[in-house]
Amino acid sequence: MIKSSFAILSLLAAQMAAAQSSPTGLWKTIDDKTGKVKSLVRINETGGEFQGKIEKLFREADQDQNPKCDKCEGSNKDQPLIGLTILFNIKKDGDEYSGGKILDPANGKLYSSKLKLIENNKKLEVRGYVGMPMFGRTQIWIREE
Repeated sequence: MIKSSFAILSLLAAQMAAAQSSPTGLWKTIDDKTGKVKSLVRINETGGEFQGKIEKLFREADQDQNPKCDKCEGSNKDQPLIGLTILFNIKKDGDEYSGGKILDPANGKLYSSKLKLIENNKKLEVRGYVGMPMFGRTQIWIREE
């Protein structure tokens, strides 16, 4: 019994370590202009592609706690921000994750995106850009434990 319990614990530890070495998990998004926490985004992987959905918003008490994406287009138009997929089609590319898009609900625009784990996988460098990565902006997201 002790050996099988140890084997299960070892397997769980290995799975947790693997998850920590990819962008899957829950991330605290930080506004690159104000430095304030904006939301929690959960990144999942399906079939080698990573997607991120908003799970929680951090807003002032007098603000709408689940606003709609009124500036979005298509199927995202007027959808609640909580539950909205804002990161999609990202694939592992060497030490980075790229090839997908990120949605900025503030302006409804889609940007090319790439991700890079930094600081022992505790932070995620999220870059949204138009055309080439040099023409964009970067946010640092913090892994929730």
